[in-house]
Amino acid sequence: MEKIPENGLPKRKLGLFDAAMLVMGSMIGSGIFIVSADIMRNLGSGYWLIVVWIITGVMTVAAAISYGELSSMFPKAGGQYTYLKEIFGKMMGFLYGWGLFTVIQTGTIAAVAVAFGKFTAYLIPALNDAAPIFQSGGYKITWIQILAIGVILLLTYINTKGVESGKLLQNIFTGSKIIALIGLIILGFLLVKTSFWSENMSFGWAAFNNLKTDAVGNFTKTGWESISGMTIMGGIAAAMVGSVFSSVAWENVTFVSGEIENPKKNVVRSMVLGTSAVMALYLLVNFIYLNTLGRDGIAFAPNDRVAVVVSEQIFGNGIGTIVMAILVMISTFGCVNGIVLAGARVFQTMAKDGMFFKAALQNNKNGVPEKSLWMQGIWASVLCLSGQYGNLLDMISFVIVLFYMITVFGVIYLRIKKPGLERPYKTWMYPVTPIIYLLIGAAFCVLLLIYKQQYTWPGLVIVLIGVPVYFFINKKEQEV
Repeated sequence: MEKIPENGLPKRKLGLFDAAMLVMGSMIGSGIFIVSADIMRNLGSGYWLIVVWIITGVMTVAAAISYGELSSMFPKAGGQYTYLKEIFGKMMGFLYGWGLFTVIQTGTIAAVAVAFGKFTAYLIPALNDAAPIFQSGGYKITWIQILAIGVILLLTYINTKGVESGKLLQNIFTGSKIIALIGLIILGFLLVKTSFWSENMSFGWAAFNNLKTDAVGNFTKTGWESISGMTIMGGIAAAMVGSVFSSVAWENVTFVSGEIENPKKNVVRSMVLGTSAVMALYLLVNFIYLNTLGRDGIAFAPNDRVAVVVSEQIFGNGIGTIVMAILVMISTFGCVNGIVLAGARVFQTMAKDGMFFKAALQNNKNGVPEKSLWMQGIWASVLCLSGQYGNLLDMISFVIVLFYMITVFGVIYLRIKKPGLERPYKTWMYPVTPIIYLLIGAAFCVLLLIYKQQYTWPGLVIVLIGVPVYFFINKKEQEV
C-alpha cells in the first residue's frame, strides 16, 4: 500500500473542466426536482418562490467567491477541513470532519442514492410493489434501499480504480444532466399549451402558506392563509432549508485540491463557474414550474415530485414520467459519484493529522485512498438502512450553513490577523462579498432557531457529540 505523499500533493489528474464538472455534478442531485413544492406551501406565491431561489443563489455564489481566497492560500487535499484547521485550530477542523463523516457527506450520499432508487421504481414498478425484505413495526428494509446501497458500493468500487475512472464517469453524467435540464427548460416554454405564469405572479408580494396535514400526515389542499411581517421571514427560512440543501456540496471540489492542476487558480474558477451555472439553471427550471403548473399544482405535486408533473404536462402522462425518471436517475447517479469521489480525501487528510482511522491514510496501487472510500461507502449504506437519512438531512442544513459561515468569516479573520500572508487570489469585492454571505446566513440560522427548531438542535447535537470524541482521540495521541 502507498501512503499519501508527505507534501499532501498527489499526482494532479483533474483539469479546470473536470473540477467544474465536479462542482456542478455534486450540486445537482434530486433536490431541484422536489423542493419547490415545499417552498410554495410555505409562501404561496410565484414571486416568493423566485425570491427564495435568488437569495439562495446569491448566498451560494458569494460563499464560493470567498472560499476561493482560502483555496488559493491552502491548495491541499482536505479543502474546508484544512481551512478550518489552519485558521481556527485542530478542534474546529475535527468538528467539521466529524459532522461530514457522520451525516453531512454520508447522509447526502444515502439520501441521493435512495432518490435514485425511488425514481428507478417509476421505470420498474415491481420495485414499489414488492413486499419489504424485512419489517418490524414502522421499520422496514425495501428493495429500493437495497438498490441505493448497490449504487453506493458500485460507485465506491469504480472510484477505487483511480481518479481517472471517477473523473470520466463524473464528466459523462454531469454533461448528460446539464443537457437534459437545458432541454427541459426549452421544451417547457415551447410545448406547454396552457401557461400559468400570469396566475402564479398575480399574487405579487402577498404571501400565503398551506401547511395543514390530514390524519396520516399528507398535506391538504384547502385553506391558503395570508401571512405577513415576521411570519413571512420564518416562512422564507423554512422554505430555504430545501433550496439551500439543493445548492450545497459545491465545496466538494476543495476536498480534492491536491489532485487538481494549478489549484491556486483552478479551484476558485471551478467553484465560481460551477455555482453560477447551476444557480442559473435552477432559476430557469423554476420558471418552467411556474409556467406549467398553477400554485396548487406545484404545492401539492404527488410526493413533492414537481418535475414529474411538469414533464407529464410537456410530454404526456406515459412518456413524461419516463423522461423525468431517466433524467433524475442520471442526475442522482452523477451526484453520488461526485460526492463519493471527493469525501474520502477529507477523511484521508484527517487520518494524516491523527484525527481519523489510520487505515484511511493509505493510497492503493491506483493512487487513491481505497480504505477511506470504503469506510465512507459502508457508513452511507448503513444510513440507507436506517431509514433516517431524510430526517438527518433536514436537521443538518442548519449546521452546513453554520460551517459555511465560520469558513467565510475565516477570510475576514485572516485578513485582519495575518495581512502579510500570500494570497494568489483575493476575494472579489472584499469585504462586501463575505459580509453578504454572513448576513444572509445569520438571518437564515436565527430565523430557524426561532421558528423551526426541529431543523436546528438535532444537527447541533450531532456535531457537539464530536467534542468528547475529539478530546478522547487527543488523549490517546498524547498517551502514544
